[in-house]
Amino acid sequence: MLSQHFLFFFAMLGAFNGIVAASVLWWRAKGEPTQRWLSLLILMVGVRTGKSVAFHFWPDIPLVVLQLGLTACFLIGPCLYFLVRSSQRETGGTDTNGRWHLAALLVLAVAVNVLLPYTRNIELWRYVITPGINYAWLGYLLLTTVQVYRHRARLRSSPSATLLLGALAGIWIIWIAYYTAGYTSYIVGALSFTFVLAVSVLVGLRLRAGRATIEPYQDRRIPESDAAVQLQALAELMARERLHLDPALTLPRLARRLGMPQTRLSQLLNDNNQTSFKQYLTQLRVIEAKAILQQQPPKPLDIVAQEAGFQSMSTFYSAFKKCEGVTPAAYRTAATHS
Repeated sequence: MLSQHFLFFFAMLGAFNGIVAASVLWWRAKGEPTQRWLSLLILMVGVRTGKSVAFHFWPDIPLVVLQLGLTACFLIGPCLYFLVRSSQRETGGTDTNGRWHLAALLVLAVAVNVLLPYTRNIELWRYVITPGINYAWLGYLLLTTVQVYRHRARLRSSPSATLLLGALAGIWIIWIAYYTAGYTSYIVGALSFTFVLAVSVLVGLRLRAGRATIEPYQDRRIPESDAAVQLQALAELMARERLHLDPALTLPRLARRLGMPQTRLSQLLNDNNQTSFKQYLTQLRVIEAKAILQQQPPKPLDIVAQEAGFQSMSTFYSAFKKCEGVTPAAYRTAATHS
């Protein structure tokens, strides 16, 4: 009996924490498409695995619960696919074909749920719809894997590489766990999500711990005369070595190149230059992107983003539009006709 309690706890832990994590991610996304797709992906897996736990321990649960869990399962693959797509698009959003694709999936899901409810079509759900959902999930897994492989060169320099590869690997593990449940146990699928989620959190904490923390500013302000000299030295360093073109440039690294503490460099930018480190780099990268956009022959926008030091197309698009008021494509068109 005690072992069953432990099994329930660890199986349900992933589903519960996944739903909580998805809610937090959605709230913190603030309209950022990639993070919203990630939150939806975690939510769908959480609902699907939660249904698995409920069915394993209470086989007589209402069939509507099974229908809800299987519908979430149907959407796992598309959420993963659009997560990867959103990280590769210029706007970070969904293109026209993607919107039609997504709309068709939602219409199909709603139609099946309304016209063919589980309660009145038990055999159809067990022997046709459920296997179809699992193979559709596999199809999207394969499609996403191909998408990641095709864009592997861009992915290497992207800060979201760990996120995307981790999500892809995790969903593969969960799918395999469910597919092989006939040889193991149905509850293994839910346990696999608990495992994947725990590993993801540990890896995230490890990566975060590897970043140097920024200590609070010193109480005294930097004298204007000293700040002017140091800002000039910073400008000369960036112009000479073009460090802003490195997507992995960090505040500690730049501070070491200048030979000053990172807290002082952060204070110098915030107090004396009225900009954060991130904003400072973004301004330099937008200037670089504008120069590249005016070159002939024109380069693809993803190459422009990469050469200007941006970490992703969505970051490039949003930063450029915020600084210039127009999209990169519109800026190039205006520059070409001027």
